[in-house]
Amino acid sequence: MPPRSEPKGLRERKKARTREAIRDHAFRLFREQGYGATTVEQIAEAAEVSPSTFFRYFPNKEDVALTDDLDPLLLEAFRAQPPELGQIAAVRAALHAVLADTPAEELARDRERQAVVLATPELRARTLDAAVAMVWMLAEVIAERVGRPADDVAVLALAGAVIGAAIAAFAASVENPDADLWELVDSALGALETGISL
Repeated sequence: MPPRSEPKGLRERKKARTREAIRDHAFRLFREQGYGATTVEQIAEAAEVSPSTFFRYFPNKEDVALTDDLDPLLLEAFRAQPPELGQIAAVRAALHAVLADTPAEELARDRERQAVVLATPELRARTLDAAVAMVWMLAEVIAERVGRPADDVAVLALAGAVIGAAIAAFAASVENPDADLWELVDSALGALETGISL
């Protein structure tokens, strides 16, 4: 996997720091007072930005919790896998590559994001839309790799199965918060790769 590109200019670095500060303060407030009780104004004040600056980075409070920074990296790493690798094996290799290249504090932040989403009914409801969108994004990359259209039902079924395995791992992590989420995802994908026979 190619190394992660860092913002080059001062302006880009400042924007990245501001976005990260908004998210960090939002999650601190979600922890301290709950998602529902936290307002955009409180997040903006804690991050020392104006509400209008908040909205330049996130359309609303929900998007602070739902934006998954790892998804684009996973798709890029999947696209970079050798074509001879089977599709689920390539997804697993992409997962390992991204995890190896992601700092521990960023993985911890993502785990916290997922915990907030799973604990908040209105956010859980929106994750269905996000999961469907991810099925289509993954189908596009699978289609590129296998030379078929993205709306081919077999391509969509494979993409849906991969996303479903990830959702199952997330559900398992709710029941066992001490488990390593990414190990659960990899195990679920491994079961899918070898064929699930119960």
